Formats: sequence, structure tokens, C-alpha cells
Amino acid sequence: MRWQQQKIDDDAALVPIKGLIRSVRPPEFEGVTFHEVLCKSALNKVPGQSSMPFAWTVNPTRGCLHRCVYCFARKTHEYLDLNAGRDFDTQIVVKTNIAEVLRAELARPSWRHEHVALGTNSDPYMRAEGRYQLMPGIIGALADSGTPFSILTKGPLLKRDLPLLAEAPVPVEVGVSLAFADDDLQQSVEPGTPRPAARLALIRSIAEAGLDCTVLAMPVLPWLTDSVEHLDELFAGIKAAGARWVSAGALHLRPGAREWFLAWLRREHPALLPRYLELYGRGAYAPKDYREWLGARVDHLRRRHGFVRPTGVAAQEDRWQRSPAQQAPMPATPSATQPALF
Repeated sequence: MRWQQQKIDDDAALVPIKGLIRSVRPPEFEGVTFHEVLCKSALNKVPGQSSMPFAWTVNPTRGCLHRCVYCFARKTHEYLDLNAGRDFDTQIVVKTNIAEVLRAELARPSWRHEHVALGTNSDPYMRAEGRYQLMPGIIGALADSGTPFSILTKGPLLKRDLPLLAEAPVPVEVGVSLAFADDDLQQSVEPGTPRPAARLALIRSIAEAGLDCTVLAMPVLPWLTDSVEHLDELFAGIKAAGARWVSAGALHLRPGAREWFLAWLRREHPALLPRYLELYGRGAYAPKDYREWLGARVDHLRRRHGFVRPTGVAAQEDRWQRSPAQQAPMPATPSATQPALF
């Protein structure tokens, strides 16, 4: 069936989005509406006051099919007068001309060839990329202009573009997000994402293509995935797949994600809800002593599995982790009794 035949003709069903060409509901994406737009700009300037270790991002889409209950980017959908819950998962804005616009922006004499990050607000290799095929044009525009870039993804579809990435004449950083070793828990928390085995296979393919792969094992969920047993199994699989480094950090719950995650926790693990409300009662971030406790455990397990920190990985970790500690003041130190919860 042609996509033109799937166009929504009922004006009441359309979302008022700037640059909208059409909205479609393809049968292979049940319950999802794609709003195809012509964007005026592809490069997003990171605000100067931000602590992000990159100045520019490119996001081919807004909203995400992964449906991760913890996703920090959910709040951004409210700027479109959509909600951070179901709308973020099912109302996807696709910038159909983004590669052409990006190429024009990168050709400007004022462009300084600063690092560009992809995968910061939505996954560029979510399932819809197989339909729209935006990334080859984006990669080509960046590579041809001499612009270094990084990609963070959960999507095995990145395998399709490994030859482009391996041949790029600029520094390219590739990261895979994988925080769960348990299939059932992973599918409950990230119901629209590929299973861990598929992402381990992606890591293996990246390594075989001659590219370094850093794995972002975030978020670590207190009382659900922070045990030695779970992290040990996860790190063992990541190491066997050929990753050069693994970084891990605790869940943080910003507005938008907080409500969605806690609703999931109330349904799936109600006994843990009081503990989470206590742990995250003072803000979006886990207390400093919990993060230090988790960091020590992660460091120990990295050494156990022979991860050796490669040159330059610190910048990559900063680029992908969006470290909560660097983005907001830490809450006051918890009471002396609180570490017993960890």
C-alpha cells in the first residue's frame, strides 16, 4: 500500500505542526501517526548555559517508537501541544527533508565543524528509519563537510550504515544503549525496543566493522537492575560482544518521565513505589551516596571483565550520559539511615 493512500483526510485528526506536509497511519505501525514535515533547520544549537559537552545536535524525528518509560525527552513533546505519555510514543514528527537542509547548513562559511551529536532526543535508528531512510543522507552530509559526529542508538538498523560510518573521513563515535540483561524486564520497561540479544549482535557488528563501540548501560534501576548478579551478567555479555567500554549510571526522573515511570512502577512493581518516592523525593536525581555506591560497584565489575578505558572515552561518556550531576544542583545529603535502602 502506498503511503499516499494512507494519508489522513480528516482535518480533525491532524496535529497543528509547523511545516506539516501530511499525516499518515501506515498499517505496519499500528496505533502510530507519522507527521511528515519540511523543516527549516536541521542543526539544533545547544543553549550556551548548558553543560552538554557538544554544541550541536541533529534529530531526524520528534517523539520515539521505543516507548521507554524512563525517557528524559518525553517532556519535549509538550512543546508541540502533545502529551509526554502516549503522544510521545505514537505521534511521531518526521523531518523528511532534513538531509538536504543539513547539507546546506554545513556548507555555510560560518560553520566551524564542531561536533554534532545524534540520538540525544530520539533514536535515529528507531524502526521508522527503515521506512524513511534519513540517516544515510545525514551521515553523508556530515562526512562530506568534515564534521565529526557521534551516534547513540538502541537500533540494530544501524548495521545498514556501518560501511558509511567506517569510511567516513571524520572522527565518528558510536554508542549502543543497553542497560538490561533480563528480557522480560527489558520488554516491560522498553516495550518498543529490540531485545538485549539483538543489541549485543549490533555491538558485535560494530566491532567487526573496525569501529570502537561504547555501551551506555543506563538507566540502572534501584532494586531492579543494580544487583551484582544483574550487572555482572550484563557486563559479561557486553564484553563478549566486543565493546571497548561500558558506562553506567542511575535512573533520573525529570518531569514528564517521572510521571510516566512512576505509573509503570505502580502497575508492575507496586511494592517498590514507596522506596522510589523516598529515594527520589528531593528531586529528579538519585542521592549522591547512592550514585557513589553504584559507581564503586560498576568500577569493580568493569575491572572484573577487563574493560580498559580507551583514550578519549571520557568525552564520549560525557557526550552520551548527559550527566545529571553536571546538569543540576545536587539535592541535600540524605539522612544517615537512607543508605540502608540501597
